[in-house]
Amino acid sequence: MNIRSILVTVVGLCIAGVSAYYARDLMSDRVAQETQAIRVEAEQAMATVVVALEDIPFAAPITRKMVAVQDWPRDALPEGAFQTLDAVIGAGDEAPRSAKRAIAAGELLLASKLSGFGEKVTILQTLTAGTRAMTIEVNAVSGVAGFVKPGDFVDIVLTENRSGDLRARTIMQNVRVIGVDQEYGEGVETNRVARTLTVEVTPEDGQRLALAQRAGSLSLTLRTTDGGSDAPLPAMSLSDLLDMAEEPEIEQVEETAAEPKRTVTIRRGNSAEVVEIED
Repeated sequence: MNIRSILVTVVGLCIAGVSAYYARDLMSDRVAQETQAIRVEAEQAMATVVVALEDIPFAAPITRKMVAVQDWPRDALPEGAFQTLDAVIGAGDEAPRSAKRAIAAGELLLASKLSGFGEKVTILQTLTAGTRAMTIEVNAVSGVAGFVKPGDFVDIVLTENRSGDLRARTIMQNVRVIGVDQEYGEGVETNRVARTLTVEVTPEDGQRLALAQRAGSLSLTLRTTDGGSDAPLPAMSLSDLLDMAEEPEIEQVEETAAEPKRTVTIRRGNSAEVVEIED
């Protein structure tokens, strides 16, 4: 092999090495750019939200230890979600926000669940638009022995004495309880026997309930959490109840054997006739 061939080989190897080096750098830069683009796209697809770190009771002031920030898909961001701690607890000396309803640990904090800064939370914040709060008197029997709590749903039954006959009718169904005595808001634990119950009603139902309290005594039936159907229920009277309890009487008819009839046979030639003899 002559010197010229050796020089050509060496130059070729150098060119190949330099090309490989620049190709590697080019590929590294391209991979880095693609990775950065994916990271930026992922960051743009996520947002931050404020969630509760612990159970927050109704009307409780929101403090820094109760909340935290976590990532949340931007496409699934609910309306009214708070995205910064300052939006919840304030950036200065603002009076704290309060919970308009009981908030569970891990639950997102929404504008509909919190009051404004320094706003006092009352029973009004628990009412649905167009409804009213109305208080009725209950006792150990009519109030389901203290098992009814704020947030439960009940049916209201009216018992009245009409013309000497007791009658019971379910006048309202699926009524939300918002207060027991002076305690209100979902999550309030009351195990004592209540004397008053505050329920959420429409203006028309409020009139109906006011009349019912005067017409007779009210009783509550506690509903299950699945709601169930609200088909109208017919009124039941005491006589209906007694009729249902009585067994139907079966009239027994005595069978008497029929007395045999007396007859005589008259023959005329080849014919015969049977004639009944009357008494």
